[in-house]
Amino acid sequence: MTPQAREAILAADRVVGYTTYLKLIASLIEGKETVGTGMMQEIDRCQQAVDLAVEGYKVVVVSSGDPGVYGMAGLVLELANKVDEAKRPAVEIIPGLSAVNVSASILGAPLMHDFAVISLSDLMTPWDLIKKRADLCAQGDMVISLYNPRSKKRVTHLDEIQQIVLQHRDPKTPVGIVQKAGRPGQHMIISTLDVFTKEEIDMQTLVIIGNSQTYVENGRMITPRGYKL
Repeated sequence: MTPQAREAILAADRVVGYTTYLKLIASLIEGKETVGTGMMQEIDRCQQAVDLAVEGYKVVVVSSGDPGVYGMAGLVLELANKVDEAKRPAVEIIPGLSAVNVSASILGAPLMHDFAVISLSDLMTPWDLIKKRADLCAQGDMVISLYNPRSKKRVTHLDEIQQIVLQHRDPKTPVGIVQKAGRPGQHMIISTLDVFTKEEIDMQTLVIIGNSQTYVENGRMITPRGYKL
């Protein structure tokens, strides 16, 4: 969380967010009126936030990490734009730290060169398209960061991505795995492309697959930028 985001939460009249995220900031929102909903209720949640803002309340919508990276910023803007211009509330997007940034710092410096971020959740994107994106990124030798790598329902998706990347990358390519990045219970391990799927990986895990130049030294992943040392 950035200082700017913390200040916005403290200054808010109403706090709206996914229930799990609200629990993470319980100490900041104690005594405030909140609107919390579960998964798959994003449109309803953001609509309530916009409606409250139209009524004149100072509202914050809490998204995990950065609101513009797999967060609610886009949906809030879309819904706010549907409000009559005379009543339309102002929307400010306050940046935060996305899991990819936090995880990279924990692992070392794996994102020093071009990288892609791909979510393996197929709730919004067809699985065939997700696989195509992973294949093209692997062909382009990009470092690949994977959000939502494995859930109770999606038990084989990560293995499929592993096999796609293995077609273009050395089996011993370093792969960083970070659970609960920046939160209590944080755990990190560095594995390799051929075996990393055997590790404990869930929805609170971020996976970073190195490119052809990525290496591990002193327990840290490093992707060279290309400087001549």
